Amino acid sequence: MIGLLIVALSDATARADKANAPIPASTLALMAARGTDAAAPIVVRAYKKESEIEVWKRNAAGRYVPIKTYPICRWSGQLGPKTKTGDRQTPEGFYTVAKSQMNPNSRYYLSFDVGYPNAYDRAHGSTGSAVMVHGVCSSMGCFAMTDAVAGELFSIAREAFSGGQRAFQFQSFPFRMTAANMARHRTDPNIAFWRQLKEGSDRFEATGEEPVVSVSGGRYVFAPSPDPAKEAAFVALHKDETDRIATLVEEGAAAVRTTYSDGGQHAFWAARIRQGFPVGDISRPEALAYAGQEVVLIPGRRRPPPPPSVPEAVWAAWIGRDSPSLAVRTADFVPPYEVGTDRFAARVARYAQTWTSLTRAAIEAEMPPPEFTLSQPSIEKVAQR
Repeated sequence: MIGLLIVALSDATARADKANAPIPASTLALMAARGTDAAAPIVVRAYKKESEIEVWKRNAAGRYVPIKTYPICRWSGQLGPKTKTGDRQTPEGFYTVAKSQMNPNSRYYLSFDVGYPNAYDRAHGSTGSAVMVHGVCSSMGCFAMTDAVAGELFSIAREAFSGGQRAFQFQSFPFRMTAANMARHRTDPNIAFWRQLKEGSDRFEATGEEPVVSVSGGRYVFAPSPDPAKEAAFVALHKDETDRIATLVEEGAAAVRTTYSDGGQHAFWAARIRQGFPVGDISRPEALAYAGQEVVLIPGRRRPPPPPSVPEAVWAAWIGRDSPSLAVRTADFVPPYEVGTDRFAARVARYAQTWTSLTRAAIEAEMPPPEFTLSQPSIEKVAQR
């Protein structure tokens, strides 16, 4: 009994130690360099295709700024939202993580629940639960980060809660929401849903504020910024991005669909695993060899470049009286504006130039000689009347 008690106490101590581990000094230095600190509120952003998670923190000016990007060791499923229990899909959307969703006693080192399903998921009848960001390298719909990375994320969130943040936003995207990626995936069945996510992403990046998200009519709805200048910045950015997507499509950008055997993994962890770095159990390692295969649905095409536009002032000078191009013209060429006013002399000169060419053509049988016929006598003309 005493031995079991000692083991239980040591396990509890170990769990408390890892859950209370400090934020690494290097990460604190990154925060300080961006004008923020450990107690400031956070926003966490995930990108499935790139297999990355970002931590953003609010700085002294009240704007969220990026602090650090972490490689995801394993996520499962395909690009697109999670819809039902057991589909192995990591979710996409805007989620809320409260302090109660932090789990210091996770089977996968440390973890926090991202908050799936949210109001949008429930409005679409999606089912499932316990979608986590956790340690190890095994996923059945979670974001698996390895123990060390999960521990650092846990400590950053813990300090933000200690600083007074009641809940932080977890934004999950299929890929970085650039105009180029939206154009490339424009034929995907999820594109209408992804356009909603892009609106929220553009709003966050333009305003530097955590988007205020709600759901209406089965769609994400984002409240306008209370700051008119920031709202105008969002409108301008979102319009520019929308126009950029349309331009890429018009210019012939390829349309693709990215397929996975079962999710993906960041190249950083793939390289470390090949070197023998321990990451714990890896779920379906054979599937990672077939991750991120792009199927081209519409081949790209290149638009011919527009003809060069020469300003009028340039070509007018080139053909003008003082143009340097006059030096390369035929020596006996006479520009029209230099022809004399003597109309008879002009006709003789034109006749002399054309008669020589006509004679040469007749001699070389390039054209038949002209036929000369006598006109009818005037008497015969009168008789035929």
